[in-house]
Amino acid sequence: MKLEREYPRITVTKKAQASLNGGHPWVYDTEITDTNGGTPPDNGAFVDVLGGKGEYLGTGIYSKHSKIRVRLLSRSANDRFDERFFRRGIEYAWRYRKTVMGDDISACRVIFGEADRFPGLTVDRFGDILVTQTLSYGMERLKPMIFPLIYDVLTADGCRINGIYERNDVQLRELEGLAEGKGWFELEGLTRPDSTVTEMTENGIRYRVNFENGQKTGFFLDQKYNRLAVAKIARGKRVLDCFTHTGSFALNAAMGGAEHVTAVDISEDALETARRNIALNGMDGRIDTLAADVFNLLPALTQRGSSPYDLIILDPPAFTKSRKTVDSASRGYKEINYRAMKLLQRGGYLATCSCSHFMPDELFLKLIRSAASDAAVELRRVESRQQAPDHPALMNVPETDYLKFHIFQVV
Repeated sequence: MKLEREYPRITVTKKAQASLNGGHPWVYDTEITDTNGGTPPDNGAFVDVLGGKGEYLGTGIYSKHSKIRVRLLSRSANDRFDERFFRRGIEYAWRYRKTVMGDDISACRVIFGEADRFPGLTVDRFGDILVTQTLSYGMERLKPMIFPLIYDVLTADGCRINGIYERNDVQLRELEGLAEGKGWFELEGLTRPDSTVTEMTENGIRYRVNFENGQKTGFFLDQKYNRLAVAKIARGKRVLDCFTHTGSFALNAAMGGAEHVTAVDISEDALETARRNIALNGMDGRIDTLAADVFNLLPALTQRGSSPYDLIILDPPAFTKSRKTVDSASRGYKEINYRAMKLLQRGGYLATCSCSHFMPDELFLKLIRSAASDAAVELRRVESRQQAPDHPALMNVPETDYLKFHIFQVV
């Protein structure tokens, strides 16, 4: 590399070089052949990544505790990683959201980690609240600069932001040598709200979001338009919403004109949240809730010999969070889809999804086909979708392409 550079240098294997040249932004600890001439960089330092012949491959952030040792921020040797650089990145991300979401940005993902070149950082907007999750050492070190910049960019565009709340109570932080915790981010001049419950509107439906104790950042925004797809086919139908969580699919089905909806979850706390959202939208008489294990409920309903539902929605949590458990997860996905197909009569609809990137769509569809064969039914695929576009997927970064969503009809 001919340029004189101020950053420590990391040299990587041919395999890593090929991966980086192919567009993936990570360097693993086992892919490093030299670390700054034997002197490791400081944790969280900016480092230049070089190929075996000294070729410049990009600049990223070094994390000495993580298996992902370097996460690239840029592939341009001309970049300098100051406030202007990160402000440009935030402005670019926000312009993208405004383009793909239109006016539907009061509840959306503002920053989606690697997909926005902020590796390990998630920022969700729920009305006037921003909720963050920081899962890399580099972003943790940079957040005192980045968070005020996000606030500045959004407020300058007319968004009212009353608080920034950190949801860092996740075990993944331990892999980065970071402590877990949650609480308000202190920002000068910003008076934070007294409550950690806020209200947001999505698809015309109101939700109470507990961003202190809810799942992830408080609400799953990635299914926004998949819920609308369900609403479009729900009119006049009897609907079973499995793994309902906050009641979002159930509410969209009811809003779409479903005759009646039953919302099921094993968690009584989740159902209590769902009931509050149902009441908030005046849907008490059109949606009922049921505390049950879906794996037990579906076969029990089938044994009764009746088919009380025209549309079944399966939105389970990720059955696998590693490659080691894909086989057992596959059995779980196949089982619930098989049971749902057995319960539906001809002409009924099944909306089914997987939110684990370790479950590729090809494998998921293979499981669906196998379940249909075992259930002795034929499926017509109505629609296939993925996460909402405020959660963009990079073509060469499979980790960003995680949500599979399909609607079928039993024919």
